[in-house]
Amino acid sequence: MAASRAVQFQEQINEYLKQLSLERLQVVADFVAYLVDKESVEATQELEKIPGFAESFARGKKDISEGSITPVEQLKRKY
Repeated sequence: MAASRAVQFQEQINEYLKQLSLERLQVVADFVAYLVDKESVEATQELEKIPGFAESFARGKKDISEGSITPVEQLKRKY
């Protein structure tokens, strides 16, 4: 499973981190921040490739700001 592999990687990374100097930890933190940002940008680009996504997203934001939504709690009671 991907989840258990992720936990294994996290544990391995934590063991390595315990062995690093403060300066190296800063390098690791900067690199991880870069990776997170890159993944976020890639995810956004992937969503933008979906036909009609930008318009649908804008419409959804407008509906939320106008209060034209049904709360999840209300949907749960209905269905």
